[in-house]
Amino acid sequence: MHSNGTAPKLGALLTAMVTPFDAAGEVDLREAVRIARYLVEEGSHGLVVAGTTGESPALSDDEKVALFREVRKAIGPRATVVAGTGGNNTRHSVELTRRAEECGVDAALAVVPYYNKPTQDGMLLHFGAIAEATALPIIVYNIPSRTGANMLPETLLELARRHGNIAGVKESSGDCAQFSKILRDRREGFSFWSGDDHLFLPSLALGGDGLISVASHVCGRELREMLDAYKQGDVARASEIHLSLSALFAALFTTTSPIPVKWAMNRLGFACGPCRSPLGAMPEASQALLEPLLERYRERTRARLAAVS
Repeated sequence: MHSNGTAPKLGALLTAMVTPFDAAGEVDLREAVRIARYLVEEGSHGLVVAGTTGESPALSDDEKVALFREVRKAIGPRATVVAGTGGNNTRHSVELTRRAEECGVDAALAVVPYYNKPTQDGMLLHFGAIAEATALPIIVYNIPSRTGANMLPETLLELARRHGNIAGVKESSGDCAQFSKILRDRREGFSFWSGDDHLFLPSLALGGDGLISVASHVCGRELREMLDAYKQGDVARASEIHLSLSALFAALFTTTSPIPVKWAMNRLGFACGPCRSPLGAMPEASQALLEPLLERYRERTRARLAAVS
């Protein structure tokens, strides 16, 4: 059993980083580097590159590898880099994970295969193949709302038992009973990250280790403060911060992510561009909801941006 209290090796607060596109619709590596440095300055212990928030289904392998390489080079030892390498084709996921390892990343994030609706034994084979093909730590990403398949706690724990480099889970099932089973029975050293900003504090209360965040693009400083307050025993302060951010959490998910967070980053002075097709534009109703919530972050974001540019 894994007792809570020590931060995971890859970091407790990780940002699932957006992928910026230039006016021609190509990946903007220079802006990606600027965003990466900014997020680390704002309190992230690490960055997930080319995950869902990074629009991984719309990126080519070569674009992903370029992002892994450039972000790794840009932030050096100051933070960890987790490469999004999972997909719904096992051989392809294995190959991309090997390419990511060559870029010097710290770990890989592999999502439960989507659309295929894999069985639990199929998941064991898929993730087992990835784990055996690399020395990298693997974070399993369970998000049934997007994939159409839920990895059961028993399957996850069996994977971790079989493969020493299945290092943790990004849990986005939204099911606190499922969280509890994983946290109760996980092996020593197996890390648990909430995959939902609004469930970060509840997951910490259950013994979770951290968060892989979307909202940290905007409020990374506050999320880091909430984590630190909770770890220091100041639950009242952590709760106060959570409640102050709850409207922002909701506004960032009024339509398919990462549409709102990219729109917010553009409003805060970054050059992220729009989301790639098949994602659409930010709805006007969502803009009206999110715009006033950005006001408190605008001035400090510009000041920090000037420092990292």
